[in-house]
Amino acid sequence: MKSSKRNTLRYTIVLLWSALALSTANAQQKPNIIYILVDDLGYGDLGVLFQNQKAKNLPALFTPNLDAMAKAGAILTQQYANAPVCAPSRASLLTGVNQGNAHIRDNQFDKALENNHTMATVLKDAGYTTVAIGKWGLQGTDEKQRPNWPAHPLKRGFDQYYGYMRHADGHEHYPVEGVYRGKKEVWNNYNEVSADLQKCYTTDLWTAKAKDFIIGFEKQHQAKQPFFMYLAYDAPHAVLELPTQAYPQGGGLKGGLQWLNEKGKMINSATGTVDSYVHPDYANASYDDDHDPSTPAKPWPDTYKRYATAVRRLDDAIGDIRTLLTDLKIAENTMIVFTSDNGPSIESYLPKQYVPNHPTFFESYGPFDGIKRDCWEGGIRMPSVIAWPKRIPAGKVVNTPSMLSDWLPTFADAAGAPVPARITGVSLVPALTQTGKPAESKVYVEYFESGSTPGFSAFEASHANRKRNQMQMLRIGDMVGVRYNIKSAADDFEIYNVVKDPKQTDNLAKNAGLSELQQQFRNMALQAHAMDQDAKRPYDSIAIPGVTKPESAKKGLKWLFFPSAFRYVTVSNQSKPAASGVVQTLSAATTPNKGMLNYQGLIKIEKKGTYTFKLSTGSKAFVKLHQINLLDADFGYTSKQVIEKTVMLEAGYHPLNVYALKSTDNSLKIDFKGEDGVWHSLSGENCVY
Repeated sequence: MKSSKRNTLRYTIVLLWSALALSTANAQQKPNIIYILVDDLGYGDLGVLFQNQKAKNLPALFTPNLDAMAKAGAILTQQYANAPVCAPSRASLLTGVNQGNAHIRDNQFDKALENNHTMATVLKDAGYTTVAIGKWGLQGTDEKQRPNWPAHPLKRGFDQYYGYMRHADGHEHYPVEGVYRGKKEVWNNYNEVSADLQKCYTTDLWTAKAKDFIIGFEKQHQAKQPFFMYLAYDAPHAVLELPTQAYPQGGGLKGGLQWLNEKGKMINSATGTVDSYVHPDYANASYDDDHDPSTPAKPWPDTYKRYATAVRRLDDAIGDIRTLLTDLKIAENTMIVFTSDNGPSIESYLPKQYVPNHPTFFESYGPFDGIKRDCWEGGIRMPSVIAWPKRIPAGKVVNTPSMLSDWLPTFADAAGAPVPARITGVSLVPALTQTGKPAESKVYVEYFESGSTPGFSAFEASHANRKRNQMQMLRIGDMVGVRYNIKSAADDFEIYNVVKDPKQTDNLAKNAGLSELQQQFRNMALQAHAMDQDAKRPYDSIAIPGVTKPESAKKGLKWLFFPSAFRYVTVSNQSKPAASGVVQTLSAATTPNKGMLNYQGLIKIEKKGTYTFKLSTGSKAFVKLHQINLLDADFGYTSKQVIEKTVMLEAGYHPLNVYALKSTDNSLKIDFKGEDGVWHSLSGENCVY
């Protein structure tokens, strides 16, 4: 009896201490967060990453403002897109879920983003005002529901939205004039507003709107409430259109782009002639086209003057926004991230008199091979820069691998918010701020594309003209495994050390000493992939391999308890649990009601076959099998609802993580059955730890 009272007192103290710590964290000023995503900008397009190192007689881009941002903050040299094309990459970014578990995969443009946790819902729950500006393309394909699309940004956690709703609208950068791709619609929440946007070049329009929001928000809240902005540009991809005029002088509060809010002149650059201005650094640019200094230099083709101007316009916009943050005295406590959604594009959508847009001209893919739609490094290695003066030391370089899906848990960590259990990414805050131990990012990419890698002479002969079809890319340490034109789960991976060999010239898979790594890649390809009916893979029906049983394994499930009033199922940001133990049944852990339990164990599968897992709870719960999101009883879950999922498993041991919120109704039941039809309850009889 006395022991029970002591335990109760101990839990009470832990809960009070946790509540006090949470209150203290909330009292501290949370950072504003601005996430800037551009469309199809290559790793090699940034000056600081590649262009500045090129010989003077070669065509080069200039990005002085992004270079300055990198100098003031950090560069992530090994960050990957979750997919080498727009829709799946952006969906994984917003949901924090990799392509092995994603709802939107392959070329599923305009497919509705699932109704689950997003960057916006997590940060809104943490007290942020959330706004999305620019390209969306994840709203749902049923135009009959317009403007009430099922996955409108306002239905996915954003308080405000202004931009292009449809994916293809972003292929034209003048919504009213529609110079090359026709007129487009611009939406202000649920209202279509393009009629007043004459001569509005979208890079300028989104920038001016972003500045207008920040100015208005800070005037109203005076830094007492944080905001999260998802600023998604539709350039430089698609039609290579030019602005109307030079970027307005100055920047920030009084200069640069300004929101005038006047019909027909909504922004201060909406004058002059559409599609006319070439940046003076490029207007008369020439280059040594034949690599012979004794012959005359050749003028840049107009196609590339256009591309360079579009990139420079984005660079000017970033400089303008950063100046505004300084003018408003909020730069020190604002995290601003800049990156791209996938590798450089081959499209220009210009008339036939223009030369084709080949990323080879600027070497937009950097020191790699591959472009958009490729799983070579050039298609998925992203130009990523972040500034957060209060926390990130100037000039930092982060060389550890990461993915776009890591930004959601990173922002949650920075905001002091719980990370939803569904998320497959990890927080980058420890790596960026040099505090704590960074978690290892699980780099996993899958994608289907019926074409081939371009046959550019600059690419390795083994990469050029390679048939794509089903592709995968996985990374373990410095080693990357790549498969193209996958026919079966048994197909070998090509293996490259991308740190020493970024161009992927030396396929190490032929080395006998790497046979174990080859098998690791094959196993990981199955252990991180959940089947999706709309994006079928040749390895969907292959049984997931198990893991080696530890010699010291004992029957039961290990449990960890994290006290707090969580509103959704979380992996928890706390480094240490308040209590732990071992149980033989899910109902045996004795803890207070408020908090979260994490059960860990290896489930023993007696015979290879198809297994169905079933869950019901009076609260909320989430189950992961290997790296697969197996059962989601969290977002939108109705108490006592039964959810189930079927997977193919090899005989052996398979890691399970069960996350369960404690409430007044702590009923939690997880059952599974094989092809014999017999149901078993998850317990110490079939699990070890």
